[in-house]
Amino acid sequence: MARALHLAPVGVREITVVVPAHDEAELIGACLESLDVAAAAVSVPVRVVVVADACTDATLKAVGPDTHVVVIAARNVGLARAAGFRGADRRPGSWYATTDADSRVPADWLAVQLESAVRHDVFVGTVEVTDWSRRASGLESQYRRHYSPSTGHRHVHGTSLALSAESYWSVGGFTAMTAHEDVALIERCVAAGYAVDWSARAPVATSARHSERTPHGFASHLTALEETLPA
Repeated sequence: MARALHLAPVGVREITVVVPAHDEAELIGACLESLDVAAAAVSVPVRVVVVADACTDATLKAVGPDTHVVVIAARNVGLARAAGFRGADRRPGSWYATTDADSRVPADWLAVQLESAVRHDVFVGTVEVTDWSRRASGLESQYRRHYSPSTGHRHVHGTSLALSAESYWSVGGFTAMTAHEDVALIERCVAAGYAVDWSARAPVATSARHSERTPHGFASHLTALEETLPA
């Protein structure tokens, strides 16, 4: 069994939040507003980095002047998340978080992570869908039968992940994957013995849209479940 490697007692002194975005002009404003609220609830500096990946719409115009922007043309969510953290502080006490442009974090999202960081190196959160109106009737019930947002869950969502800079860099960070880059990162953290908080606190509100920004992502998962519904 891997040895637990929890790296506290160094307290979190600053947070970097990375938001990858591909043609997210419609939704990224609400995402960034929610991050502003979450940042105001903690006493450490928070730096938000939007990674605009091969955007052809007005995503960049929807990002405010106080948000750092990295522009790439990879169409690869793993590379996009990695690009956002490339310039982040790597010193002890640096904390990395990531969410998605179609999501809205709750006001206590970062505060809950700081509490988690006292005992854990990695925070893996849950999601909730608040609007099912664009999906088939019955999908919500089908989804909830397959999803258990309770403490100790084993769901992995790139829209609610966080970890210490030490653990991120020691396992190689996000890699060039068009899907499941989040799962791969957490699997490496678990294999390395880092203390993981599989938390049900502060679930992130995410979209149930049909449009798939990444193959085999959350939208694809919902579509697959939708196809199992009775005709």
